[in-house]
Amino acid sequence: PKKDYPAALHEAIHYSVKGGKRIRPILALTACEAVGGDAKEALVAACGIELIHAFSLVHDDLPCIDNDELRRGEPTVHKKFGESTALLAGDALLTLGFELFSKNGASPLRQVHVVQEVSRALGTYGMIGGQVADLELRGKEIDLPSLEYVHTHKTGALIAASLKVGGILGGGSP
Repeated sequence: PKKDYPAALHEAIHYSVKGGKRIRPILALTACEAVGGDAKEALVAACGIELIHAFSLVHDDLPCIDNDELRRGEPTVHKKFGESTALLAGDALLTLGFELFSKNGASPLRQVHVVQEVSRALGTYGMIGGQVADLELRGKEIDLPSLEYVHTHKTGALIAASLKVGGILGGGSP
């Protein structure tokens, strides 16, 4: 809740998750149903994915990355709450997302598989690697393979993980 201390941190977290299309959680729920599962079984994990997506946007907007001033027509988190609070709100969103993966009611084995998939999608061979490649290519002429790498890793990895998480929680086979 916003009344929780420290108030600025919790306000920044709530601000970070308002709006958006919720594509990743919708994909997780749909994938769960596609393999014969009940979407309700994947709802908590889908929320975790959305929190992690929000973390990535907060960090992406920071001055050290893209230095964006607006997101969805509103001031970015670091513009509204300050850079330090934005950084820590992003960190909190990432942590809360993983916390939700342990609270989804799935079997411990499925929970571990969810954590593995999302961790892989976020790591150096996923979103973070794509972000670094994007930074390295800034200001340079970009060839198609480099552009594809950035998009499939920076954006696509978490989208793909959302589908895999839904499949895992719905009981789908590898």
